[in-house]
Amino acid sequence: MGLKDMIMGVAAGVFIEQPGRGKRLDEWKTTLAASGAIIDQRAAAAKDPVQASKVLRHISGIERWGQRRLQILLGAPPIHDEYDDYRPGTNLTLAEQREFFRQTRADTLTLVDQLLAAGVGDDATAPHNDFGSLTVRGWLRYLDIHASLEGKKIR
Repeated sequence: MGLKDMIMGVAAGVFIEQPGRGKRLDEWKTTLAASGAIIDQRAAAAKDPVQASKVLRHISGIERWGQRRLQILLGAPPIHDEYDDYRPGTNLTLAEQREFFRQTRADTLTLVDQLLAAGVGDDATAPHNDFGSLTVRGWLRYLDIHASLEGKKIR
């Protein structure tokens, strides 16, 4: 393990996993629903629709990529890819990007229900390209914090 991997592992533990353990899956579902609504409201009020569309495209791509990683815990084959192929098209209007984001977030909430129904344990992990293996709650924290931070770029 190289120095970069060690640093990223420590960062994941402090900023992702530790806060992630602070909520049960059903609480993460509530948090994700609320933060998704805030991001969508910001986008609806955006003064720069092109920039808002770019931000939503990025957020949606990362979230769909994260969903695919979480699906490994439900039996999907392991995969190591980048988020690029999960992003919506560049030709979507802001209204279409907002709808894509809302559907993506709804799919995340459905995935939480599926993980709960499957009884996926707290120690189950799925790989992240930079942070190594993340637990379910770590992944949900990652998706929430990523979207929330990126969403602040919408003006």
